[in-house]
Amino acid sequence: MKEFAQLIHAYDLAKAEGHSMALATVVQVDGSAYRRPGARMLVTQDGRLTGAISGGCLEGDALRKAQAVIFQQQSMLVTYDTTDEDDQKFGIGLGCNGIIHLLIEPLDVNQADNPVELIRQARSKRETSLLLTFFSLKYSKKEQIGTVHLSQGLQQFGSLTKVKQEFHTRILQEIAAFDQPSSRIQCFDELDELSIFFELIHPPLQLLLFGAGNDTLPVAQFASLLGHEVILVDGRKALATSSRFPTVQRIIQGPADEIMEQIETDLNTVALLMTHNFDYELVILEKLSLLLLPYIGILGPKRKTEKLLERLQAKGIAIPTGNLYAPIGLDLGAETSEEIALAVLAEIAAVVRKRKPGFLRDKPGPIHDLAL
Repeated sequence: MKEFAQLIHAYDLAKAEGHSMALATVVQVDGSAYRRPGARMLVTQDGRLTGAISGGCLEGDALRKAQAVIFQQQSMLVTYDTTDEDDQKFGIGLGCNGIIHLLIEPLDVNQADNPVELIRQARSKRETSLLLTFFSLKYSKKEQIGTVHLSQGLQQFGSLTKVKQEFHTRILQEIAAFDQPSSRIQCFDELDELSIFFELIHPPLQLLLFGAGNDTLPVAQFASLLGHEVILVDGRKALATSSRFPTVQRIIQGPADEIMEQIETDLNTVALLMTHNFDYELVILEKLSLLLLPYIGILGPKRKTEKLLERLQAKGIAIPTGNLYAPIGLDLGAETSEEIALAVLAEIAAVVRKRKPGFLRDKPGPIHDLAL
């Protein structure tokens, strides 16, 4: 998520300036709320905020409480009840109809595994990590354990020293057995009613953008706003330049049969073929077909894609089409390059998140899934 990068940048800046900080994390939501568990906000002692825990309704009160946490150097759990539509406690009627539990932790910049450093470690590799945050609703008035442990592959970071020794084995068993597709919160009655927020932190989506024409400019810009890591690929050196694409992470220039050797992919990688060059994309599609990508999009009419597949089939190469999206984009009636970019990136989000696009007004039940 882009928010993680922003938090880490703000943390590093405040640390360099010698400012004390606290981290506010939404750890549980009962009912409806603007943000879900995992939403975070960094607060400095001089009142600077980075990130968001609501639509702007709770930030002011959370700022004051965070500054108290910084002064006292003791974490706290705060509960905001927005179920009463007439409640004017925070200055406005929130109307979210939910109960939001917010954990606020002081950040010790000398601690190598403080919550922000654990998030930094989670983003250091292109693999999904499991971040553990401990809190107790029953003992909400007491100091909270907080965000103290990260599991990344076979490696463990952080410490469970704040957790009772007799609980360690059970917690490590839960980490080893965790195989959920999404984050979850669980209260363990047998562990003094301790709640654990098991948070999956995925690497940023890596977007392979083949094509450096004018129509890919807004794709790169919008993708950057979403926090995607964009690798731009094109054989035309005059177009594939950092001056035209200042927001991309990397630019690869070269022939189609050579550039794929310079790219590493994973399950969080998607590809867009927008070169307007049939022969170039023919080579690229053949190489992409060997990779386990959740999404490969091809710009242009259906007949173009059919011709690509026919040409490859004639060479004895069968291309799986389950992850192939052509023509690219959701049916939004897009006409301009900016509108097309919006339709394409919305389609990618739907595919990656395994969602069927539609109008929220037609969705039965709450906006957010209640898996947490």
